[in-house]
Amino acid sequence: MNNLYKLIRPCIFKIDPEIAHGITIKTMKTGLVRSCYLPIEDTALRQNVFGLDFENPVGMAAGFDKNAEIIVPVLKLGFGFTEVGTVTPKPQGGNPRPRIFRDPSNEAVINRMGFPNGGVRVFKPNLDKAKSNPACPDGSIIGVNIGMNKGQTIPAEDYIELIKELSDQADYITINISSPNTPGLRDLQEKNALSELLSKVMKTIRRVGGDYPTPLLVKLAPDLNEKQQEGIAKTLIENGVSGVILSNTTLDRPDFLNKKFGEEKGGLSGAPLRDKSTDTIRRFYKLTRGKLPIIGVGGISTARHAYDKIRAGASLVQIYTGMIYEGPDIANNINKGLLDLLDHDGFSNISQAIGADHK
Repeated sequence: MNNLYKLIRPCIFKIDPEIAHGITIKTMKTGLVRSCYLPIEDTALRQNVFGLDFENPVGMAAGFDKNAEIIVPVLKLGFGFTEVGTVTPKPQGGNPRPRIFRDPSNEAVINRMGFPNGGVRVFKPNLDKAKSNPACPDGSIIGVNIGMNKGQTIPAEDYIELIKELSDQADYITINISSPNTPGLRDLQEKNALSELLSKVMKTIRRVGGDYPTPLLVKLAPDLNEKQQEGIAKTLIENGVSGVILSNTTLDRPDFLNKKFGEEKGGLSGAPLRDKSTDTIRRFYKLTRGKLPIIGVGGISTARHAYDKIRAGASLVQIYTGMIYEGPDIANNINKGLLDLLDHDGFSNISQAIGADHK
C-alpha cells in the first residue's frame, strides 16, 4: 500500500463514505490525486479483447465515476481502461442517505445507491470532453455502463435511448441488469426477459453502429444459481453479445461481517465477495467454453487476486472497493505483480493465462 495513503486512510474513514467519495472526485479533478509511479508498460500485459487493444488488463469498475467527470485522471493512475456510469436517461437522486457503509476489518462495503446520476444530458458532454482531451493517454479504453430509471416499466426503452445517445463515443457499452438497488432490475436476468431485452438492444447496436457496432457487454449478479447461469450463458451467446462482467455486488451476508454493518440493506462488495465472484467466473468460462470474454470484478486488491480471476477465465479485471482500502496506486501495483506471476508461470503474455486453471 502507498505509504502516504496508509497514513491518511484512518482520517478518511472518519468521514461519511459518500462525502469522502465526493471529495475524492473533486480532488482528482484538480490533479492532486495521482500515482507516485509511472504507469506500468509492458507488452506482456497487452491484449486484444472484443476487438479492442488494452494496454493492461486492470480497469476501474463502474460506480466510481458515475457522471464521467474524471476519466482522464483515473486513466493516468495506470488503469488500462475505465468504465463510467451507471448513467440513466433522466437524472435521478438515488436512494435516501446514508447509503454507503464500510467494514474496514473485512475490507468490505455495502451500498444501496440506486443509480444516482445527472442523466445523459450531463454525462454525454463529459464523455465527449474526455475523448477529445489531448491529455487522455494514448490507447485509452472508455466503457459506458447504462441502466434504467427507477419506475421505468419498459426497460428496453431506456437502454435503447442510451445506446443511441452514447455508442458513438463509447469504446464498449455495458448494460447493467444486476444492481440489487433498483426494484425489478435483477428480474431482467431471467432467461425469457433477458432474451427479449438483448434481442431489442442488439438490433439497436447493429443499426446504430453499421459495419462497426460498439461491443455490448452484460453485467450480472453473483447470486444466480447454476440453472440460471446455464440459461443466461446460452442466451448471451445466442444473442451475440461481446462479453460479460462478473460480477456485481452480492446480497449475501457472511457471518464474519460486523453485525451492525451486515444488517444494512444493499449490495456487498470487497473482500467477502472475492471467492464468490471468482467461482462465478470459473463457472461461466466452462459454460461458454471460453468463447465469451469475461471481465472479472469483486474483491480484488492484489495481483494475486486479479491473477486468480484471470486463471479462472477472466480476460480483464476491474476494481473499485479495492482502491478504497489500498489507495490510488493499486492499478500499478497489480500490474507490476501480474508481470511477476506471469514470469513465474512461464507465460509471455497475459492472454496465455486466461482460463489456465481449466487446461
